[in-house]
Amino acid sequence: QVQLVESGGGLVQAGGSLKLSCAASGRTFNNYRMGWFRQAPGKEREFVASISRNTGSTYYADSAKGRFTISRDNAKNTVYLQMNSLKAEDTAVYYCAATLRLGVHREEHQYDYWGQGTQVTVSS
Repeated sequence: QVQLVESGGGLVQAGGSLKLSCAASGRTFNNYRMGWFRQAPGKEREFVASISRNTGSTYYADSAKGRFTISRDNAKNTVYLQMNSLKAEDTAVYYCAATLRLGVHREEHQYDYWGQGTQVTVSS
């Protein structure tokens, strides 16, 4: 069991940067694969990035690759999403998620624990 709380969202102009944080409770944070998803109004929640519990290997949606970086600090029980070169289409509520299941896990249903979300708005 883990509780997740996102922070760091806000308003930023296109081309700018923003860093999201997701603080997790518990003492077994490093056992979880962590993911970031986002959901824009009227759209389904979509995968953004994930990071493994072992090697820290990362996976990105095509829309995020080259611009976003997911990382984790197990000592702080925190996962981050550094977002650079932001575009208007990045506007969404961003959620962090955790799973004990093994694999790449790019699908929403593969995650068991979710944060409340943080709003990211990118203006043109």
